[in-house]
Amino acid sequence: MGEAMDGGGPRAAAFFDLDKTLMAGSSGVFFARAAYESGMISRSRLIKDLYENIRFRLLGSTDDRADDVRRRVGEMIAGVRVRDLERLSPRVLSGVLPRLYPHMLERAYAHQDAGVPVYILTAASQEMADLLARVLAFDGGLGTRSEIVDGPYTGRPAGPFNYREGKVISMRELAEREGIDLAASFAYSDSESDLPMLRAVGRSVVVNPDSQLRRIAVEQGWEIIELDRLGRRLKMLAALGLGTALASAGRWLLERTGAPHTGARLALGGRRGAQEQARSGRARVRVRARRTRST
Repeated sequence: MGEAMDGGGPRAAAFFDLDKTLMAGSSGVFFARAAYESGMISRSRLIKDLYENIRFRLLGSTDDRADDVRRRVGEMIAGVRVRDLERLSPRVLSGVLPRLYPHMLERAYAHQDAGVPVYILTAASQEMADLLARVLAFDGGLGTRSEIVDGPYTGRPAGPFNYREGKVISMRELAEREGIDLAASFAYSDSESDLPMLRAVGRSVVVNPDSQLRRIAVEQGWEIIELDRLGRRLKMLAALGLGTALASAGRWLLERTGAPHTGARLALGGRRGAQEQARSGRARVRVRARRTRST
């Protein structure tokens, strides 16, 4: 697992993405719920964020959606006091902590026990990264910083977006401050968008990977960890829903095109065929009865 680099050798670190890596789903949905409960966002905005969380678990992130989230969060916190945002922490943690993957925490603590410092590396806010790092006893957190002037947030960024290459900038700045050798370090993530982060270190591990990252991980021989059971169930349900829709469309098409009734009965199942057989049987009984009376 983690290998301490003492005696003047290179010093490693371990970097963990947050959403779908350390935890199931997105931490942002719990921030949105807490913001709604405190009156910071509308009910319709909360519903949209819940939908985005399901979509994220099914399909992963995209650059456009990540940029949109950053813009919306900036608009939401503009004029909000830092203290007021900090007061949302208990509500946010009540949603995030039960969704942490025990296996990933074990990985992180194994690194620490081997002398390798552990950091959360996330596109979420610096405040979220700091909060979770403290609660989980990690060595630090690296997130996206927002500008603060005289108490409240301005809604403007205070540095690069901690996404794609932005994560590598944060890693390199930390490595320079702490004397960390990235080539000897570890990185864990779920998304193709984190390829720069994964390629910046010597040892990469993918967790609940999206389809693009899975393909690359197989090509590179990277370790793959599968933990997101709900994501797999959601995909199965989506596939079942698609199959039902296709079956319905097929029945409608058969009826519209005047396809043979035999094919329609097969598509609809055996119930209609059984009913027709029963009616035919009753008709034959009536015919036999009339013949008997006539004789």
